[in-house]
Order: sequence, then structure tokens, then C-alpha cells
Amino acid sequence: MESVIQVDGLVKKFGETTALAGIDLVARPGQVLGLLGPNGSGKTTTVRVLATLLRPDGGSASVFGHDVVADADAVRRRIGLTGQYAAVDEALSGTDNLVLIARLLDLSRSDSRRRAAELIERFGLADAAKRKVRTYSGGMRRRLDLAASLIGRPDVLFLDEPTTGLDPRHRNEVWDSVRALTADGVTVLLTTQYLEEADQLADDLVVLDHGSVIAAGTPATLKAEVGGQLLHVRPMHRADRDAVTALVTELATGQTPEMDASGELVVAAADAALLARVGARLDAEGITVAELGLRLPSLDDVFMTLTGRPASTDPIDDTAEVAA
Repeated sequence: MESVIQVDGLVKKFGETTALAGIDLVARPGQVLGLLGPNGSGKTTTVRVLATLLRPDGGSASVFGHDVVADADAVRRRIGLTGQYAAVDEALSGTDNLVLIARLLDLSRSDSRRRAAELIERFGLADAAKRKVRTYSGGMRRRLDLAASLIGRPDVLFLDEPTTGLDPRHRNEVWDSVRALTADGVTVLLTTQYLEEADQLADDLVVLDHGSVIAAGTPATLKAEVGGQLLHVRPMHRADRDAVTALVTELATGQTPEMDASGELVVAAADAALLARVGARLDAEGITVAELGLRLPSLDDVFMTLTGRPASTDPIDDTAEVAA
């Protein structure tokens, strides 16, 4: 299958800091390619290079065979971009926002109105079309922002942290919109640090850390590489964390448990009997737990295994990542 986005050995530096250290990636037609990584990993820098907003310092990148430097105008005609925060005018209505962008793209007045109406309907905003955007919820603003990025009917859409700051309900609204786009054949490059989002939407994943690709594959492939069942334990009381860690370390011979910021301890469980042994010891020592069980690896576990730390879910400062 021919690639839509092709990146080979891409390098970008900001002063003494290397933001991209020679990354490779490929996006296929009509699929979602997820770029996963913590703050400062290079996700936003990658998007800006591909969207022709930054010039790379090495390597190459192309969209539909058009080089992002040598043939930037051709690239721009094929892409849409939605940044980390909704770029809409709060003083205008939803319809007027879309008409304004359509006119800037040289659509006629009648075509601009027609295209705006199509997208308002498609993104479920008809009831709010004439209301000023300042009255919209966060989810509605993100959907309007997505609609705006589709005015020019792009074949590729770059979504940079599209659900940052949204609650679960509004996040699901954006996810539904992304699924609808790919069903229509649009290729999506999605940057995210929400592991659930990557698991829900991405056909393929590229994991970045410190400007380098540390893993790539489908979510299922990456989970399989972590392998096996995992024992997870969450003590009821914070004061018991050290005792639980010591207990699990003793019983999970040869395995090193990891505890995330929420207090959940995770360790590989090659032997399912480990669950019974840990449970018995916890009872014997009078330690109460909120959770104890076995499960298959998640993307959280993949990320922890690859980077040695949990994924951050703090909102990204876009400028900070580029500066870094």
C-alpha cells in the first residue's frame, strides 16, 4: 500500500537542543497514525515540519510524494491542521467562523455558505450554528475547530493533542468525529499523550521519547511485545505503598515491580498463582487493597516498559515543546 506520509531520518534542532534526532515514520491512506510520547518528545515539532510550518535541519519528509520543503505549496493544498487549542473566533457564530475560513480559501460566497452548512450538519452543530462561539462547550469548540480544518477538503489531517483539557464526554465526541473522517478516506496523523485515545483511534503507533522513535507498530503488536499477564495492586492507604512494594518484590521472584503516580503497582506475572500468594500475604499482614488482580498489558504498560515512567497527562505548552 502506497504511503501518504513518508518521513526518513528527520532532524530538527533549536539551538543546542535536538528536538528530532532522525525519526522515521509512515502513514497509510485512510488510517490514523498515532504519535505517542510525553511532553517534549518531539510530537508537535514533527507535526509542524509536516505541515510546512518548520524547516527540518536534516532528513526528508513528504506528503503524497511532495517534499515539505521543496514543494510546500503542493503539501498545503492536501492537508488540514488542528492545533492543541481550538482556533476559533469567540465573537462570531459557528457558521460565520466557517464561512470566514472558506472565503480565505477563495471559495465564492455561495460555496462558502454551502460548505459551512455541510460541516455544521456533519459535526452535529446545527442547533448552535447561529450562536456565538463564546457560548459553546469545550467539546463543541473542538468539533467546530475540526470542521474548520476540513473546509478545504484535505486528504490528510494533522490533529495535535485534539482533546487536551476536555472531559470524557466531550473527548468521546471528538473521537467519533475522527472515526467519521477516516471512514471517508481521510488520513489522520494524531499526536497524543492520552494512552486510551491512542488505543481507541490509532491503527498504527509511533512512540517518541527525547526526539527519537523508541517503538512502532499496531497497538496490539506493542502490547504483545510487553507480553504476558500483569499483576496489579493498589493499596487502599498511601502509607502502605512501601510495604506492598516490598511484599510483591519478594514474591515476584526475578521481576521488578513499578508503581505509578496513582499508587498502582504493576509486575509481570508469569505464574497466575502469584495472585493467590500476594493476596494471602496481604491478608496475613493486615494490608487492605483497593484493587488486586491479573490483566493483559495496556498501552500504559507498554509506555512504562519503553520509557521507565508513566505517560504524562498534563496539558502541553506548545511553545515549550518547540523551545525544548
